[in-house]
Amino acid sequence: MTATAPLESASPPLLLSPHDRPLPLHTVAELRALENEAEAALPAHTLMARAGAAAARFLADRATHDGSSAENRPIWIVAGPGNNGGDALVAAAELHRAGIAVEVCMPVEVKPDDARWALGVARAAGVTISAVPPASFDAYGWLVDGMFGIGLARPLEGVFAEVAARLSERSRNSGRVLALDVPSGLDSDTGNAVGPGAVVTATETITFIGAKPGLYTASGRDLAGAVTVAPIGIAVDMNTAARGPIRLNAPALFAPCFPARSHATHKGTFGSLAVVGGDTGMCGAPILAARAALHAGAGKVHVAFIGAGGPAYDPPHPELMLHAADDLPLDAMDALAIGCGMGGTPLAAGTLRRALRVGVPKLIDADALNLIACDPALAAEVAARGIAGDICVLTPHPLEAARLLGCDAATIQKDRLAAARTLAARLSSVIVLKGAGTVIAAPDGRVAINPTGSAALATGGTGDVLGGIIGALLAQRLPRYEAALAGVYLHGLAAETLTERGHGPAGLTAGELAPVVRALLNRLIYPPRA
Repeated sequence: MTATAPLESASPPLLLSPHDRPLPLHTVAELRALENEAEAALPAHTLMARAGAAAARFLADRATHDGSSAENRPIWIVAGPGNNGGDALVAAAELHRAGIAVEVCMPVEVKPDDARWALGVARAAGVTISAVPPASFDAYGWLVDGMFGIGLARPLEGVFAEVAARLSERSRNSGRVLALDVPSGLDSDTGNAVGPGAVVTATETITFIGAKPGLYTASGRDLAGAVTVAPIGIAVDMNTAARGPIRLNAPALFAPCFPARSHATHKGTFGSLAVVGGDTGMCGAPILAARAALHAGAGKVHVAFIGAGGPAYDPPHPELMLHAADDLPLDAMDALAIGCGMGGTPLAAGTLRRALRVGVPKLIDADALNLIACDPALAAEVAARGIAGDICVLTPHPLEAARLLGCDAATIQKDRLAAARTLAARLSSVIVLKGAGTVIAAPDGRVAINPTGSAALATGGTGDVLGGIIGALLAQRLPRYEAALAGVYLHGLAAETLTERGHGPAGLTAGELAPVVRALLNRLIYPPRA
């Protein structure tokens, strides 16, 4: 084999931040189709050369601008036996030519033709290549995981599992661990580990061709760190529709659906929402939801308590109108948010059945979801309403989703996208499957993964707040799917904003979210006119 220099591009590799971009998220099957189509039209080794050059540019930018002593230390790269290792070898060659110190560890020599070409390129460039990892990484700046990409079908083992554990330790302690394409050991479709083996925890991931669903949901967000996309010349416009329906949630997907707030509008313009729930002793949940709905822009917000002992008014927010459920005409509302603190009594089931028959948009959460899971007739009614065009928005967490599908939460988490799609189809509803990388699925096949949110949301009442936000957006006549997208995005971004201010992740309370949602709504959707 004769080694040749990497193919030069006319311009530097394009690197994209996914922040606030509704990027398509490609499954492995879609990526393989894109790769095959591109390779048939390009000279040999082009995609690997471009991927390696993009990784090298990423590292060179950070090695010279990170403002620490790490910029003077060599970059250490581990190369696996497949094409991910080939990408790593090309990156090493590019860095070496640029005068940046780099060393490669290749425990098993690469095997595919493209990767063999890359090995020749690296050797010809004079890159130092060894077979054994160093005893310590203290002498190195950035560490690069180029072991395995999206093609991995079995758990990491042997030296690769050992290196994965060491890279993860470095990532947790001092950072500067870059994964090429995906962290080794991560299933890029589901965000779970490939089998029971080790998975690399990276602080940054540069992913090639397009972003992957598994980088944003389940364990993927924690394992991938900050994601950068390198299209390597395949995707012409990363903001246009992909071959697959999965998208990364971003304001562009929902902002155009918000109503204008002109001078001539009034409270009726922005709808009346009823939050239905609050059995005896559980009034706090619907009040949290209702307060959030006020801050999310609903014109009027009512709370309908199904139990006894509800408060006459809410002192912090006397704007809320509180009622016994039997005293509030639900058919006079523009939207309903049902389930917060509702309980599981026959009274709750009857109230839910009555609410389902009201012909306005409905958000169904919490106890109402469990009632549907336990009563096939209620589930059939939800599905029938959706088929008739009265689509509900359901917001289950994994355990609630498991009850609705008759499985366990581990099964839901094994493939969150599949679970959300199945629920959306079975119940003819928009599904918001909560958790790390919340999945929003519509019965027409549209799916998005939400990139906002943090561990600060792991506290009681945050789900009620989300229900109130989405309910308020439904009352403002946003379409169901877009209302779900907007609510989830703003809810998660509020948690991130509060964490940046020092109010999380530990100790954040659900009630703190609503005022921040209001500020974000006005910044993103209704900015002051110049």
